[in-house]
Amino acid sequence: MSKPTQNNTTNTGEPLHDDRYLASTHEVINQPRPLENYNLYIQDKALREAVLREGAGKANDDLERFGEWAGRAETIDLGNQANANKPTFRTHDRYGHRIDEVTFHPAYHELMRVALENGIHSSPWSNPGQGANVARAARFYMHSQVEAAHCCPITMTFAAIPSIRNQPELAQLWEPKILANSYDSRNIPDTGKTSVTIGMAMTEKQGGSDVRANTTRAYPVGQPGSGQAYELVGHKWFVSAPMSDAFLVLAQTDAGLSCFLMPRWRPDGTKNPWQVQQLKNKMGNVANASSEVELRGALAWMVGEEGRGVRTIINMVAMTRFDCMIGSSAGMRQAIAQASHHCHSRSAFGARLSDQPLMQNVLADLALESEAALAYTMRVARALDSQDQEHERLLTRLATPIGKYWICKRTPNHAYEAMECIGGSGVMEDCIMPRLFRESPVNAIWEGSGNVQCLDTLRAMQKEPESLDAFFREVAEAKGADRRFDQFLANLQTDFGDVSDFQYRARNLVDRMALAMQASLLLRYSDPHVADAFCASRLQSAGGMNYGNLPSGTDPAAIIKRATPVVG
Repeated sequence: MSKPTQNNTTNTGEPLHDDRYLASTHEVINQPRPLENYNLYIQDKALREAVLREGAGKANDDLERFGEWAGRAETIDLGNQANANKPTFRTHDRYGHRIDEVTFHPAYHELMRVALENGIHSSPWSNPGQGANVARAARFYMHSQVEAAHCCPITMTFAAIPSIRNQPELAQLWEPKILANSYDSRNIPDTGKTSVTIGMAMTEKQGGSDVRANTTRAYPVGQPGSGQAYELVGHKWFVSAPMSDAFLVLAQTDAGLSCFLMPRWRPDGTKNPWQVQQLKNKMGNVANASSEVELRGALAWMVGEEGRGVRTIINMVAMTRFDCMIGSSAGMRQAIAQASHHCHSRSAFGARLSDQPLMQNVLADLALESEAALAYTMRVARALDSQDQEHERLLTRLATPIGKYWICKRTPNHAYEAMECIGGSGVMEDCIMPRLFRESPVNAIWEGSGNVQCLDTLRAMQKEPESLDAFFREVAEAKGADRRFDQFLANLQTDFGDVSDFQYRARNLVDRMALAMQASLLLRYSDPHVADAFCASRLQSAGGMNYGNLPSGTDPAAIIKRATPVVG
């Protein structure tokens, strides 16, 4: 039988394989390249200026090397993988033994390893002095842009040192391992480790921020008092990083709320009876594990004075609040970097997006917010490096809750607006923007919500009135540079003359204090175009408007150029 012939023509006689009949439509044009393989330090002019200005110039080469690592495509992918694979939890092993083990994706462990080996948890304690906190903040700022969630245990380990030092014999035992620049994720007793991480357990379900309402009890094993062993019984509603090797915990004794150091394992190698009930199912911060825990006679040692637990742990809280400022500033930086890179590389309606006037207004406004947040944060870092100077100590006490409140609260809308600049692609889960958006509220809520920070600001002023003098003395260093700033500052100082309803007006006052500090720093140290636009849009115009409200006369192109990373 003969083989049938194939008909290679249409009814009209045209070839079937004419290109007009093929689906050759998928040519990718007018799309930006991924923002990767760039140096997060070299391509961030505001960061480089701040490092030099605030006294950490000697760290410049190390920061440049770290910035190169943080911008690699493979490093960015570690952040993607850590977020795509949530931690999982097992209560018992296959034989029925209670293990309370949290398992993480290898990408999470790699990010933790890099952070600890680079001393992000330790460097200002191990090598204090000029620029120590500034350099560490810069490194943390870049590291957090890769992936923010795993920075929680880094922060707590870093922040635990001043609290633990309230009990010298415990500090002598634990501090060398806390400050070791290595990472050991094994779920084994700390006696078998050369490096450890530290978590914290303050919040209970009935109290939240009101930790004095805690009901967890501490019972002395023998002699009561500072440095002595206790057994803790109770429930903790929110325990950060349950895979840590030890935790600072608040619990009640007969003398009141006290602070304790509770290891994950007992000294004899048996498991300490604290039991994770569940991992929290969070909207953001998903690569980090947060948990609900029962303490069933968990062994712990009292840190600091009995009944003064809040005073003891507040040193840790203050440092974690500072890291919230760094983390939120980093989120803003990554958001504007993504948005400006996208708009620089994409055209619409006949012109590049970043050249179109209205988009320029939005991008420049986002860039102002990001740089102002960084400038504020790095100034506080310098103050932390100079606590032997009374002005710097007083400034730190007031500027920390103000900055934590303002910067963290400004981040969610900043992330959303940057996402909108990118458009539909910015909502897709293979873009970093959804992660930045989900992460953006975390720091504003963690370690005290906005109201708590405002009330803490008032408390600091009432306890040490000279802290307010130090704040205004610092801000006033920019007087005479801009008439809008001078008028804004004068009005703010006048409003502090009436203390009759301070609590009711607390947010308004703290908002304006933050703006005054940011404006002062930008006027003194930043590019004139940035300072002018900030004063025009934040001090002179009515507040509360959406991004993209820079008034006429500003130079958005110069601001955008300063903020846009260049990918080779």
